[in-house]
Amino acid sequence: MHLLQQYGVDTVFGIPGVHTIELYRGLPGSGLTHITPRHEQGAGFMADGYARASGKPGVCFLITGPGVTNAATAMAQAYSDSVPMLVISAVNRREDLGLGSGRLHELPRQQDVSRGFCIWQHALTSAGQLPDVLARAFQLMQSSRPGPVHIEIPIDLFPAPMPGALDDYRAAPAPALPAANGSAIATAAEWLRHAKNPVILLGGGAQSAGQAATELAEKLAAPVFLSLAAKGVVDERHPLCGGANLSFAAVRERVENADVVLAVASELAETDRNLVRDDYHFRGKLIRVDIDPAQLVCNATPDLAICADASASLAQLAAALPAGEAQRQQAVAMEISALISSCRREWWPGSEGRFPWVEALRAALPENGVLVTDSTQLAYNTNHALPLYQARSHLTCTTGYGTLGFALPAAIGAALSGSRPVIALIGDGGIMFTLGELAAAVEQQLSLPVLVWNNSGYGEIRDFMDEAEVPQEGVNLTTPDFVALAKSFGAAGCRIDLPQQLAPAVAEAFARKGPTLIEITAP
Repeated sequence: MHLLQQYGVDTVFGIPGVHTIELYRGLPGSGLTHITPRHEQGAGFMADGYARASGKPGVCFLITGPGVTNAATAMAQAYSDSVPMLVISAVNRREDLGLGSGRLHELPRQQDVSRGFCIWQHALTSAGQLPDVLARAFQLMQSSRPGPVHIEIPIDLFPAPMPGALDDYRAAPAPALPAANGSAIATAAEWLRHAKNPVILLGGGAQSAGQAATELAEKLAAPVFLSLAAKGVVDERHPLCGGANLSFAAVRERVENADVVLAVASELAETDRNLVRDDYHFRGKLIRVDIDPAQLVCNATPDLAICADASASLAQLAAALPAGEAQRQQAVAMEISALISSCRREWWPGSEGRFPWVEALRAALPENGVLVTDSTQLAYNTNHALPLYQARSHLTCTTGYGTLGFALPAAIGAALSGSRPVIALIGDGGIMFTLGELAAAVEQQLSLPVLVWNNSGYGEIRDFMDEAEVPQEGVNLTTPDFVALAKSFGAAGCRIDLPQQLAPAVAEAFARKGPTLIEITAP
């Protein structure tokens, strides 16, 4: 526990089990806050939400076997979205490993379960390895493309003494992130300086680069478009910000016809474009910046590849360029306004009834608020039509792995990570995956509005079935009385039918101790 605190860890998520009792011996009085979810998947999603909102790794304690398999979906979501997560699990005694002898919670090859969605794994063979293993874990999560790290501790090692005195153990310093090569910056700056219609694309790895990206956009008079994972990185009210509209025809045309595109910390994947599968065809020069060299050629081959930290690289580029021209900025701002108006015509066909709800949600969400969304119809509309103003304000599972049940536990993790107000938005189908986590929010007395968009089923899939002329099967659900369920947990609950009821209900939820489930009858 002392070492975790040295790395800035203040909260851990987990469910104790017979194999991890000794892991919990040092928790009381340690200064660490332990949050008990109702399922290990909830623990993983809470750690994910904590990490996305705070920028610090989320930490899970898991039992052997089912603890790891229950958390696997959450770990895979974090891997897909490059979220730092430290998972410490038990594993069977060293003498039993790999034998398949029927021990409790036994997986003969437990590491194989998480191998495909961890950036690193290690199984301890001695207590003395722990400081070096934790140092490596945090270095990897802080200095490369982040993701889950899984450390296994055999249950016979938990009571083993650490060699030396506790005060001897100190965290390794946080690494200095790599800046871009000077000649590469000079080339990129030269191309951008002479570009007539440049474009900046920001991905989810640019969370700390908003200020530098804004300065660069102003100097270039260049529009900035955001992936869904990058919503809010640049204030979407800025006249040069075109929002998260990469899936729409007018923006696609603008980007493809740019003479220079600067793509920063983005996979350029279909999930960046809200599941538009066709890759962009860049007709001009493409500059890519990413801390992960593999991503520099993912989905589009660049003319210039810069393997470096996003924030440092954008700051270097901004410093290498002269001040921008106000007249040119105004002209581009007018162009972006027209582009967004064009996008609006594509946002709403067939879903016009949800637009007033998006407006109501923007009015209800504080300026510094965090919106945590699940795979539900209203969330797909908020992806584009609800502007956000700060980085780490948009936590969603729709950007990658795309599981259901993410929003409620992730919102709990986000709310526990700091003082920013958080709203969860989840569908009536998705909340049934993790409804039990409402109990954890009640225990922590979180002032958390949980919006349940109730369309009596898996509405998105139902629409796709209708579009494909497939008979509706398995998508029309019997839904419980969510308000009564919330009250049975000790939470507050209410049901609303009109958009103008949303802001007062959310304000009341923020004012009370404990979560409030607000059921919305979908139009």
